[in-house]
Amino acid sequence: MSLILEKITISLKPGKKLIDGLSLNVAKGEIFTVMGPSGTGKSTLLDAVGGNLSENFDLNGEVTLNNQDLLVLPPEKRNIGILYQDAILFPHLSVGENLAFGLKDKKQGRTMRRVEIDKALCQAGLDGFYDRDPATLSGGQRSRAALMRTLLSEPAALLLDEPFSKLDLDMREEIRTFVFSSIYKRNIPALMVTHDPTDAAAAKGSSVSIQAIGTN
Repeated sequence: MSLILEKITISLKPGKKLIDGLSLNVAKGEIFTVMGPSGTGKSTLLDAVGGNLSENFDLNGEVTLNNQDLLVLPPEKRNIGILYQDAILFPHLSVGENLAFGLKDKKQGRTMRRVEIDKALCQAGLDGFYDRDPATLSGGQRSRAALMRTLLSEPAALLLDEPFSKLDLDMREEIRTFVFSSIYKRNIPALMVTHDPTDAAAAKGSSVSIQAIGTN
């Protein structure tokens, strides 16, 4: 089980290259880090993998997950989860209802769904938070809830888009440990983009640095 990118080139139409010929292999249970400053196309790379690339960009190369060609599939068929730097929860739903939105098996009975959600809340240190308004959560609590909602969808791979950048230093280390341990436990490949070298060091996986095309 691995996520493989082969000779990925992404250009902003009509031809300005952001990423040129990037290849990488993310093994199961590995967190592979793509480092680089803002404006180098890191988030755009994740958009390409997840199937959310804007029509303003051209994409060439191959992306496979468990030997399946992802580029021929729509986003909802790629079975990829994503965590953004803003832990977005639906404001009109309770914390538990937010997690229910991520459940992979939508057909299971209400009782079983509630058991699964309560288990996930407990794992995230949010026991008893089912009926809580997301607006009352701290930044760290929102991050943990957003991760559990993503994991309840049972993704085959996870994309991390600067997921810790808006947390303060102490909270960043706590949430990073929680996120990484959750990935290791599920033994799925994860691709993280960040500008923070401490994220890459904590991931303990392979890494690559990119920079703006045309710079030294």
